[in-house]
Order: sequence, then C-alpha cells, then structure tokens
Amino acid sequence: MRNFARRIFAGIFKKKGEVKLGFYGSPNAGKTSLANRICQDWLGEDLGSVSRMPHETREIQVKEKVILERDGKRIEFKLIDTPGIATRIDFEDFMKFGMKKKMAQGRAKEATQGIIESIKWLDDMDAVVVMIDSTANPYSQVNITILGNLVVRNIPVLVVANKIDLKKSNIKKVQGAFPDYEVVGISAKSGENIEEFYEELFKLVRKI
Repeated sequence: MRNFARRIFAGIFKKKGEVKLGFYGSPNAGKTSLANRICQDWLGEDLGSVSRMPHETREIQVKEKVILERDGKRIEFKLIDTPGIATRIDFEDFMKFGMKKKMAQGRAKEATQGIIESIKWLDDMDAVVVMIDSTANPYSQVNITILGNLVVRNIPVLVVANKIDLKKSNIKKVQGAFPDYEVVGISAKSGENIEEFYEELFKLVRKI
C-alpha cells in the first residue's frame, strides 16, 4: 500500500512544490481516521488520536513538510486535519460520556473555538476532502455549509463517503445529495477502497 501511495503522489506533486490538503466534515465523520491512514501509508505514523466522543479533535492538526522521494524527485506537502464542524455544541453532550459539568463546559468552549479556526483555515487550502458519514443523512446543514464555503472560495473538492464497511452505509444517497461532486466511498477504519480514494485525490490535485 505504501508503494502505491508513493507512486500516485509522485505524479501529483511534480508541478507544485507543496499542496495544502484540508480535511473537513462533521464530528466523527472520520477525518482523523483517514488522515492517520494516509500518514501510516506514507510515513508509518499517525497524525492524531481518534475517539467515539465528538470533537476529539479540537485544534488544527498539521503534518508539515512531509517529504516523499522517488526516482530522485523530492515531494513536499502539508496535511491538515481540522476539528469537526457543527452548527450547535452542547456541553451536556460531553457529559453523556462521563465528563463532569465543568470539564464538559470547557470541552464545549474548546470545540467552538476549533470550529472558528477551521473556517479561518479554509482561505489557506489548495484542495479539500469533505468527509461524510455514509450511514447518516447527507442533507445536513453542516455538509451544505462546508461545501458552500468551498464553492465561494473556488477550492477543488473531493467528497468522501466514509464507513462503507457498515450495513447502514448508503453511498448512492450521498451521491444523490451532491451530484455536482465526485464521490468516492471508503472505510477509513478498514482501508476498504483506499486505492480508489488515492486515484481520485490524484485527479483532484491536478485541477490546482
């Protein structure tokens, strides 16, 4: 798998020295899981921690100056994992996971700040992967808001329908919700269909 990734991305970054690739989506859509899988394929290490609790990622996580070398060519890019976007954050949601009220309130404040930072970082992105939970309703305000912001900024987008390993997964519903975008279904957890993801990402970055 690692050789496959090297082969694909050697072609992507021939013309551009560094590509800033952002991961956006709702909490628990699988952004960090996919970012970790990519980092494992290329570097043999993770980018961030994953949890069932929403808003585990509350700060921008960046893997800078990732260098790949192949056939004497040096490739550099920046991988950017962002906190999950939400239209509402309730500290009581964190208390459901066993947090005390004060700690839950602090977590909610951090999550809110993380969302603000995520939106600010959009202006720095060269391309964005929008992660969508294929087991949930894709017609959410969050997904529409994210894609709307990307359209305004004219940023190339790849929609990833994650969690295809689960029975409730419905890729066709995601494709129907966003017919103007290329949609690729994967399982960031198991790695299912990850090769097609890399192929589509290759096509995406070529538009930059």
